[in-house]
Parts: sequence; C-alpha cells; structure tokens
Amino acid sequence: MIEVEPYRERPALVAGAELWTRTAEGGEFRILPDGCMDLMLIDGALYVAGPDSRAWTGEAPRGTKYAGVRFAPGSAPAFLGVPARELLNQQVLLGDLWSPNRSRRLADRIRSAPDPATALDQEVAKLVDTPPDRLISQVLRSVRDGLLRGSAGVSRLAGAVDLSERQLHRRCLDAFGYGPKMLDRVLWMNVALDHARTGLALADVATRTGYADQAHFTRDVKALTGLPPKLLLS
Repeated sequence: MIEVEPYRERPALVAGAELWTRTAEGGEFRILPDGCMDLMLIDGALYVAGPDSRAWTGEAPRGTKYAGVRFAPGSAPAFLGVPARELLNQQVLLGDLWSPNRSRRLADRIRSAPDPATALDQEVAKLVDTPPDRLISQVLRSVRDGLLRGSAGVSRLAGAVDLSERQLHRRCLDAFGYGPKMLDRVLWMNVALDHARTGLALADVATRTGYADQAHFTRDVKALTGLPPKLLLS
C-alpha cells in the first residue's frame, strides 16, 4: 500500500522562499496562479514551473513524490538565468534551461541524499548568490500596500522608480512573467482566497481586499482560476 503524505511547507533557506513536499493522492489536481516560480523534484527529475496567469489542472499517479522550492515572486529568474516571460504558463525540465551536465549533477546530488527535499533546499541555497533587485522589492511593496489599484497606479509606480510605463512593464515581464497590473490581480486574489478559507463571508472578503464588491471578486477569481470562489473553496 502506498503511503500518501499531505502537503507540507516551511520556510526555505533562500530568503522569502518556501520548501514544500507532498505525495500525490492520485487523480486530478488544480494549481492556482500565485505569482511564484518553483524548482521541483518529481520522482527524481528536476523541473521548473514558470509563473501562471491562469489555473491549470493535471493528474499524477497515486504515490508520485514531489518536493519543491517555491521562490518569492520575481526572485527565480536571477537563479535560473531565464526571464520569467519565457516560462509563462509552462513546466519544463531544468535540463532544458541549463546544460544537461549541470542539471544532471545537481539532480544526482539531490537524489542520493538521505532526505532529497532537504538536499534540494540546501543545494538551491548554495547556488543563490544574487542580491535582491530593488525594483522587484519596490513593485511588490506597491502591490502589498494597494498602490497599484486604480487607473493611475502603474503610472505612479513608474514615476517612483524613474522608469517609463513601458520600461516598467518590460522589467516586470522579465521578473514576474506579466505586467504590474496582472501581478496585482494574481497576488491580491490569493490574499482574498486566504481570507475566504477562514470562513469569512465573500462580501466581507471583497471589502477587506479592495474589490468593488462580491460580484467583482467572483468575476476575477473565475477569470483566473476557471471556477467561482464558492466552488473553488469547496
């Protein structure tokens, strides 16, 4: 009998990242966009999951083992050496991005460790040597503070970082996989869903998280995930 482990996560050694593990229960699963990118070990092979602009569904046989480092939004491209825009809505083998020898040596070290998830965490931490990008930090701070809401949000941010709106959009595509407004939608949707998972009424969730009303919240969740909030949370 295959023992199925629930999803677990904890802070990774890389600042802002999460280390997560799970063993598939079998059947279909749904992955929601969250603005992040992951380096994943799936049954011994290393994959990269790019940023998602929409939810996707997949299937995995019962017992499939996963371990992953989920990078904070905007931080994975420097580690991978690939702009996020090139991996939008994609999952690829690490060997497609790095040289086959480099990716194989990394996978071998991780697979041969007593605890592959911990080894993945440690190996990634050894390879991260790029300081945080100040622009990425400014964009994320603006999203967190709600400064991108409204028609003038992007213009204000562009002025604050001394870029044109076109330059800002291009830099965000490289860092996050999409522009600042889409990033704002994705990250705030996840904040709102976290509130909804506590049992808070959807109308109150919408009010707390900056949506015009519950109908606006419902439309945006359905556009990004394919399901309305009530069905998604059930």
